[in-house]
Amino acid sequence: MSGSKLSNPAAKKDLPDSPLAMTVHDMPHPSEVVQADARRTRMGRWKMIAMLLICASPVIASYFTYYVIRPEARRVYGELIQPQKDMPQVSAKNLKGESVTLASLKGQWLLVNVGPAACAERCQENLYFQRQLREILGRDKDRLDRVWLITDDAPVAQILLPALNMAHVLRLDLATVQSWIQPAAGQQLQDHLYVIDPMGNFMMRFPANMDVVSASKAKRDLERLLKASSSWDQAGR
Repeated sequence: MSGSKLSNPAAKKDLPDSPLAMTVHDMPHPSEVVQADARRTRMGRWKMIAMLLICASPVIASYFTYYVIRPEARRVYGELIQPQKDMPQVSAKNLKGESVTLASLKGQWLLVNVGPAACAERCQENLYFQRQLREILGRDKDRLDRVWLITDDAPVAQILLPALNMAHVLRLDLATVQSWIQPAAGQQLQDHLYVIDPMGNFMMRFPANMDVVSASKAKRDLERLLKASSSWDQAGR
């Protein structure tokens, strides 16, 4: 046909035949496979450690700021607990006899009083200072909960109940309490008020036999703790 362009079959016959190109890949040596797996395992571990550090960094930074950088750290009234002690994974009972997991207290700063239900004079004074310290924190008071850990099964005096409004009152056996919270040398558990951080760590103990003067010093410690942790801790669980 006029104007059409057709390929010349004869020209194709003149082209030499060429073999198909094939690439052959060698199988990896077993030692190389083992080394590659080891590298992947190490990389996975480093990534996991990096993730844990990222998650913990706000808490670490707040403690570092409070105890190392800030000059007020030299005037801390409470005793810092080293190493900190994790909250035991157990259940306690409230005053109604209902089971309550101790872990349910996590997510808030806790100011803790410990002692038998009879609650002698020292215990009553600690309950008073515990309540007052929370109230004078002002707008930050909702970041701190009051806790009374009762170490026996005796009834609580009715006269104490109004003062325990909004407090967590839990019965926990003495051995479990002692595995988590300890008094200073020569003191008894009921002599102190204790501070637990929002992750459940026993991290500070106020000196025994608190009075009005020492309560004002404890207030400053609590204010500094709440300020140092404000970037990662909010009110409520």
